[in-house]
Amino acid sequence: MVTSRSSAAPAATSPVPPADIPVGSPHARRAAVASFVGSTLEFYDLFIYGSASALVFNQVFFPQASPTAGMILSMSTIGIAYVVRPVAGVVIGHFGDRVGRSRMLVLTLLMMGVATFLIGCLPTPATIGVAAPLLLVLLRVVQGISAAGESVGAVTMAMEHAPSNRRAFYGSWVNTGAVAGILLASLAFLAVSSLPERDLLAWGWRIPFLASALVVGVGLWIRLRLPEPEIFEAARDEPERELPIKTVLRDHWATVLKVVVLGLFSVVSTIFAAFALGYAAGLGLPRTVMLEATILTAALAVVVQPCAGILADRIGRKPVFITGNLICAGAVFAVFSAISARDIPLIFLSSVLFMVVGYGLVNPLAPPMVAELFPTRIRYSGAAAASQLGLVVTGFAPTIAAALIRPGPTGWIPVAVLTAVCCLASATVVLFGVRENYRTPTEELGRKPETA
Repeated sequence: MVTSRSSAAPAATSPVPPADIPVGSPHARRAAVASFVGSTLEFYDLFIYGSASALVFNQVFFPQASPTAGMILSMSTIGIAYVVRPVAGVVIGHFGDRVGRSRMLVLTLLMMGVATFLIGCLPTPATIGVAAPLLLVLLRVVQGISAAGESVGAVTMAMEHAPSNRRAFYGSWVNTGAVAGILLASLAFLAVSSLPERDLLAWGWRIPFLASALVVGVGLWIRLRLPEPEIFEAARDEPERELPIKTVLRDHWATVLKVVVLGLFSVVSTIFAAFALGYAAGLGLPRTVMLEATILTAALAVVVQPCAGILADRIGRKPVFITGNLICAGAVFAVFSAISARDIPLIFLSSVLFMVVGYGLVNPLAPPMVAELFPTRIRYSGAAAASQLGLVVTGFAPTIAAALIRPGPTGWIPVAVLTAVCCLASATVVLFGVRENYRTPTEELGRKPETA
């Protein structure tokens, strides 16, 4: 009896129990690589749309509108896709929990690639009239449906293959891939933005969209070779239960609400990568300035974000996530102040503080943190539905910002306040309402009552 208790004691206090199913999985690194590459391709497609909305869509698809109205209409097409994402997340999450994570990730990648390529083929209103912006919105919705299941499915695969004590690191590669996608999208638009204005509006903007067809095959090849996680296969062998989303809404509704608030930090990405790009161009700054700032910050973030995952595995998710949000809440004022002053060196310095130091601590941790809040059998459904609800505000943040902006050197302040409030709300709900899971074995995630 004494011997039995003493031998059991280390297992009770060890951060990673020896019986944890994913430990030692030979597919952990492959899952992380697949998540990174798939997210890179997916978010390349997603963010070339954001860049095009900021720089050319107001003139290409809304040529009769005033510059201000055209910018608002163009930015609103970004947000429309986010409206369908909660419903799409529920549907894709359901099949991800029932059929398999891998199949849904192949589906989302195909949907995104086809929709993006077709955007590059769209005729203009001069050719087909009002059908042109309507088709643009329809294809943007397809992009949104794809994105609804992409990051959640990718992080679920990565963390379920990973050792329990390295989930944040492996999971961080999902949004590191997203940043790499932003980097590629910015490089693509930097290349075409050097074209004469007439050529850019006539055909140059199409090149980044058409080029996406060349890289979809790489992502498909990687994802088709990745098996399902062992812990998911074990959960799927259990007797059939009710619909996953029914369980989520009945037993985990409080978690869903917390995730919605937690996700408000992500307005940082669309405010910086889409709205700030258009705002700077409207002030007369060369288009290349903000594109180059985005390229610099994205390149640095690709290095920084996995380090945030390593840190979160060692000291916990909450201190890293909260610190990043606080930095973002302050740095957004520096970014817009620099843009308003047309101070290019300060634009670059403040952008690094905002997007690399601040957002680089928050962005890679959000997907694994959310996925850790739900048990295996409903993880895809719960994380997808909850996170996509939270992203609705993110999608419309550029539209809201375009409506809030005022003339004059301090007209950007309402936009900065909006962004800071979202970051502070995200930090607050994590501080007081989200459980710290960095020492919880993977098979036990989501099973215990939540405490701050």
